[in-house]
Amino acid sequence: MNEHAAHTYKQQQVNTATPAKMVFMLFEKTLSRLQEAQHAIERNDIQGRCNANCSAQELIAHLSNTLDMEQGGEIAANLERLYTHCMLRLMDVDRKNDPNAAAEVIKLLTPLRDSWAELSEKSEGELRQAVLTAQQARPALTNETATASEETEPQAPAKTGLSISA
Repeated sequence: MNEHAAHTYKQQQVNTATPAKMVFMLFEKTLSRLQEAQHAIERNDIQGRCNANCSAQELIAHLSNTLDMEQGGEIAANLERLYTHCMLRLMDVDRKNDPNAAAEVIKLLTPLRDSWAELSEKSEGELRQAVLTAQQARPALTNETATASEETEPQAPAKTGLSISA
């Protein structure tokens, strides 16, 4: 009975979570699985290590697959590279039975988990206000930049191969 109640409670948490809370929960579960893999290596539990590490890899793959590259821009691209690096390092957990690879990934993902935890604690109203403020600031900056460039001498075109992102 207690096991069923715990499962129901967890399911309820997932069903009612905000998107930020969901991302936090994914990071939390990933880190938990990586710690399980480390403990399994210490116990020489090959099956336990493999199960925990595979679960962590699936969670990281999910985080990577749900990135919005259009909306996320440079941040999403950086996260995608980070997730790819993590996936490559986690292969060493199974291939080499290497707890240090899991420790490295834990060290990389912990600050992200902490940031999502903080973000998930903000009310939805606070989040909406922050998004609106950022959206309102962006067009203003674009208009100011356009006005300023019209008032100055024509600028040389940017060199090809360089990209500048806000």
